Amino acid sequence: MAKIIDFTKSVHDICNEHPEAMDIMRELGFDSLTPAMLATAGRFMTIPKGAKMKKLDLNSIKEEFIRRGYEVRED
Repeated sequence: MAKIIDFTKSVHDICNEHPEAMDIMRELGFDSLTPAMLATAGRFMTIPKGAKMKKLDLNSIKEEFIRRGYEVRED
């Protein structure tokens, strides 16, 4: 079964569905991602919004998730 990560979902929902996504995101530059942040801002923050806020390249983030076996959805 394919692992699908939906970039339109909140970071909170993504990390609940795929707990390993939290570590991947930290490695990619989301260094402030903590359980407390997930419970607050993570409930409305998406990966694209967070990448823009942190000035991270969204294509690099997508490529890393794909490299790790995920199918990325954005719509």
